[in-house]
Amino acid sequence: MNFHHHKNDMNKINIMVLTISDTRDKETDKSGQLIIDLLKNTNYRLSIYQIVRDEKEVIKNTIIEGCEDSKIDVIITNGGTGLSKRDVTFETLNEIYEKPILGYGELFRFLSYQEIGSAAMLSRACAGIVKNTVIFSTPGSTNAVKLAMEKLILPEIQHIVSEIRKD
Repeated sequence: MNFHHHKNDMNKINIMVLTISDTRDKETDKSGQLIIDLLKNTNYRLSIYQIVRDEKEVIKNTIIEGCEDSKIDVIITNGGTGLSKRDVTFETLNEIYEKPILGYGELFRFLSYQEIGSAAMLSRACAGIVKNTVIFSTPGSTNAVKLAMEKLILPEIQHIVSEIRKD
């Protein structure tokens, strides 16, 4: 995989990884750790790793804080995208996106459908831009994180950040 097809666009990109879960901690957060592991073999720098509860105000405040941090270019979340009453990541992010990136969720569900069939429609993976920071939201399962990271996020991070930085 060529993750650097836009390599002339910029230097290092700083990433915040945010796990949204009521049950995980740093020892049991396999999906957050997978994101971190997949970033290690790239030009991207992990700046912040955090776990927050699946609560609207906590998610919103943490995301806005990350977007206001001039050192953070990209936020990758995992978890909270399901259909249960506790899953509020999708609603929270869609309230604050200045520019949604609709193709991300569409492509994620398409690729997921190829792997798991019609259950892919339950995914509410989404992406968008807030304060010149791109936010990618993935489901909490490690298979979903691997799919999103390898097929969608890593190949396009530099391109998207470059587009956001244009005048």
